[in-house]
Amino acid sequence: MRPVLEICVADGFALWPIGEHESYSYLVLDGKLTPREVGTAVMRIADCNGSEPEDKPEPCSTDPLGTFLHGLLTLPDLVANGGFRVTDDATGTVFVEPGCCSGLETWRDWLEVLDGTGCASFGHDPFSTAERVGDTVRLTLDAHAKDAGPTTELPVDQLRTLVTGAEQDLRDFLALAATWAEEHLPAQAAPVTAALARALDLEPTP
Repeated sequence: MRPVLEICVADGFALWPIGEHESYSYLVLDGKLTPREVGTAVMRIADCNGSEPEDKPEPCSTDPLGTFLHGLLTLPDLVANGGFRVTDDATGTVFVEPGCCSGLETWRDWLEVLDGTGCASFGHDPFSTAERVGDTVRLTLDAHAKDAGPTTELPVDQLRTLVTGAEQDLRDFLALAATWAEEHLPAQAAPVTAALARALDLEPTP
């Protein structure tokens, strides 16, 4: 289980250095990213939140950097396209491939599977789901498919360990991004880091 961010190519982006990625590929977020990969992730999360709120929008900055960061720094509800991707090493099947209407901002839905309602869905196409049945969690690749798609089962304790590890990956990325922001966005480092924490549903780093 790894947290991944969906990447779209940003043609002509020059506000800070970014890496080269194919559109609609996924970037694993953890503490091992290069500075350019961190720049790509920050760019993508800011781009995901590029629109202004409909009600009482904050005045938008006129400089390119301020304009690009405006939504990230002002929107009340932030998103980060992606999710927790789960790969069955035995079969190579990828479960819970991040889909539409579900992102890294909703990763705590996994905690509902473990300690809450016992079930969660993770966007669509495919309609991946996780359901707790006693001491086991069943992952279904596409619950809306005619044959329900591949499934896998794993003990609740194992899933809890995987979720804890994925959350730590996110926290390691956030710490890395905070250091990156101090170097590349010194004037906005604190608010950008706080916004990234909100977009990933994490508390800000100290």
